Amino acid sequence: MDREPCSGTRKGAARVSAAANTSNAPAGGAQEHLDRLAIVVVTYKRQELLSRLFDSFATLTQAPWRIIVIDNEASPATEALVHSANKRFAELWGAADADALGGTDRMICVPQYENTGGAGGFSAGVQHAWKLGAQWFWVMDDDVEVMPEAIDRLARWGARYQVVQGSRLDYDDGPFYWQYQQLLRLGIPNPLAPADLGPEGYKHMNSLCFEGGLFSRDVVRKIGFPDARFFIYGDDACYGYLASKVTECVVVADLILKRSRVVSNWDIAGKRQLNSTSDTNRFYIMRNRGFLARYLREHGDYHRVLYGVGTFATFSKELIRLAVVDRTFKTGIAQLVRGMRAARRIYRDRDWTPMPPLDEA
Repeated sequence: MDREPCSGTRKGAARVSAAANTSNAPAGGAQEHLDRLAIVVVTYKRQELLSRLFDSFATLTQAPWRIIVIDNEASPATEALVHSANKRFAELWGAADADALGGTDRMICVPQYENTGGAGGFSAGVQHAWKLGAQWFWVMDDDVEVMPEAIDRLARWGARYQVVQGSRLDYDDGPFYWQYQQLLRLGIPNPLAPADLGPEGYKHMNSLCFEGGLFSRDVVRKIGFPDARFFIYGDDACYGYLASKVTECVVVADLILKRSRVVSNWDIAGKRQLNSTSDTNRFYIMRNRGFLARYLREHGDYHRVLYGVGTFATFSKELIRLAVVDRTFKTGIAQLVRGMRAARRIYRDRDWTPMPPLDEA
């Protein structure tokens, strides 16, 4: 799996880092819980990082109901890691109640016999958790570590909202700001969305990041599973957009994750970060604008001219990334152009249909 990290900056350090010690979540009485919470992890050829993530799970102050690991490599090494962790967590947390399929293992490895990318992995993971009867879905890649109080913090927000995005630290313990608002007519993240989440400790969003995003079963029922056709990049932002059409979605100041993988980047005056990426990602960054355009059209938020401006802005951003971070002009530009051509084909595909909502008795 080669997954583009969610966009981030260095803005708002004081507000975000303060959330590590104090919660701005809605006040509650007794400890709140997320009933039948399934953690969905997607991994690909990164067993060392996955092991670190499992170690962080052991520090959680609340036990998740299930941990589902989607292995896009179908590796025996990953399966062994999950088996070992399952025994470890059974000793730590005790027995889990049976799921809808009769299983009682708290950790489940679901091998994929072809690499379906991050998008395919998260789609498969949410589908598997759905079949087991999960009521909440907390999704993440393998290159993060969870905060011990993460579930407690999310649960207090989950009492009010069905979609919650917690805050994160970067790999160097610095604050990581995520662009949680999409400029829908342009089809791009809003680079001016305030980093300061205010005294309430949250702001409404119309996006999502599958690096720590939380959503409920009711949301999945209404909008369907994440769209595996994205392969990588933009699937989570699109899913958050769809969720915002059926419920209020919030990004909160409470810290829930720390990123554990070092990524080369260009730091712009200490306020903006442009991360390194691959030619594969470059292709999908441009190609998947075709999918986003189709979903925007479905919901009446598409404007042809402005979306074209957004495509130009995206292409220009990738040229800057090539120039100052990755420096692979020849192949990089070719992949951007190839992605734009693929996006046109998706946009013009008369057989394309959106992911359907789910019927549930």
